[in-house]
Order: sequence, then structure tokens, then C-alpha cells
Amino acid sequence: MNPAVEFEARDDGITIITLNRPETRNALSEEVRQGLFSAWQRFEDDESLRVAILTAHGDKVFCAGGDLKEMVEKGLKVPPRDMFPMPYDNITLSKPTIAAVNGVAFAGGWMIAQACDLCVASTSASFAVTEVKVGRSSPWASPLIHMIPQRIMMEILLTGKPISAQRAYEIGLVNRLAQPEQLMASALELATDVLQGAPLSVSAARNTVMIATEMGRADALEAARKASEHCYNSSDAQEGPRAFAEKRKPVWKNQ
Repeated sequence: MNPAVEFEARDDGITIITLNRPETRNALSEEVRQGLFSAWQRFEDDESLRVAILTAHGDKVFCAGGDLKEMVEKGLKVPPRDMFPMPYDNITLSKPTIAAVNGVAFAGGWMIAQACDLCVASTSASFAVTEVKVGRSSPWASPLIHMIPQRIMMEILLTGKPISAQRAYEIGLVNRLAQPEQLMASALELATDVLQGAPLSVSAARNTVMIATEMGRADALEAARKASEHCYNSSDAQEGPRAFAEKRKPVWKNQ
């Protein structure tokens, strides 16, 4: 029997994490949640892996959200902070992540896609924060204010109505659109683009973006400078200019 979450570690440094419960619309059941926690930890612990792609089996649903039946059975009120696997929140990750959304991404499905650094979506995908439809709340959506305009965020949360992949792209929630059959190829292309950069530079760049979203201008500048010192002092920081001058491809050592 296939696991609820599949893990593929490629030789090129890319990991593909795949939700594998299409028969339950890849809902975030306990089995899927535990599978995601394990997969993200495995990705973080493996130094040979540099970028992860989160996707799902099936061509209609990425993830329909939380398992409402389970919530009813457990009488779930305020979800424990460690209940849902959230990269960079209750999961410590130091590497870039990409969501490859192949279909419906509603509620918790939107949540886990939003938690990734980048997002590629199939043209047939759709997104919605549907909590108002079932009497729940969506505190996890608060970082959206750094991704999309306030009034658009307000409408999405207050109405619970889905938006198309095209609309998600227009408002800046999605980085790239792809035809359904080209979704994974597009996600892999984006991951490969990230891999071309020096590992320490990529890490510093990601830290700079996150620092900038959490601080005022002056504090962000100071914190980003400190976060970049390891990169500047690395051997790769010398290899990059040297390779450029010698008109060759740099050989990154991540040190």
C-alpha cells in the first residue's frame, strides 16, 4: 500500500513531496499530516537536497483542506499549533520550497501551498480560504498581507469564494502558470533555476526576503547585513567572480 505522502530524492538536489490520497481529495487527515511532518524533516536533514517541490497525485485536487469528518469526531476547537505541518512556522526549514498546485487548493490546501516560498499552478487549479463557509477561522492566512493587496485578501477571507489560477497569478499569489500536463516540468524548471545559484547566496537571499517582511526598513537592512556575512565570507563568494572572469560555470562548494 502506498504511503499517504511520497518522498522522492532526486540526484540533482531536488526533492518531490507528493500527497497521495486522491480518493479523499488529499485532505489533511492525521495520516497525511504525519507524512508531511516526516517528509519535511527528511528534506531538511539531507544536506544533498536543496529545493523541495510539494505537489499531489490526481489532476483535480491538490488538497481540499482539513479532514472535516475527523474534526467532528474529535470535537476540534482551537487546533494545536503542531497539528498542521507548516514549513517555516512549526517546521524548521532552511531551504527553499515550491508548491506545484495541480487542482483545488481550498482551506488547508491553500494553507500548505501558501507556506511554501514559491508557487507554480496548473491553469485548471483554483484557490479558496473557505473557513467562513464551515464556521472555522483562518489565522494561518495572516502572512497573505505580504503577498497580495489588503482589499483582495479581505474579499477572499470574507466570502470564501474560490479564485482561478489565472486570478491567483494576477494578484501575485502564484509565480508561474502551466498547462496541467506541464505543471511538474514547470516546477522543476523553477527549482533548477534556484539550484543555479550558490547555496549560501540562495539561503541569504531567502533570509533577506523573510527579514524584510517582518521588520521596518532600518531594522531589516541591519538584520539582512548580518544574515549575509556568512555568505560574503565563504569560498563560494570568491569562486563566483573568479568563474565569471574566467568565462566558466562556477563550482559551488557551499562553504
